[in-house]
Amino acid sequence: MTNRKESSSPEPRRLACARCGTEFTCDLSGDCWCAEEAAKLPMPVAGEDCLCRACLRKAAAEAARSPDGAQA
Repeated sequence: MTNRKESSSPEPRRLACARCGTEFTCDLSGDCWCAEEAAKLPMPVAGEDCLCRACLRKAAAEAARSPDGAQA
């Protein structure tokens, strides 16, 4: 008989926003709050981890306003 390894969803990561320090969770199973956001970009800049909802929205708005779409 073959033993199947049960695949369980990874535990949500507890993070602090790379920009403001707000704590939040990131659910790597695909049910993360960020999947609900219209803005999938901007991605965090080099050296940053995930952003909280407010900072993601602010960064997306800033990128939309900049002439070349670059991040600040």
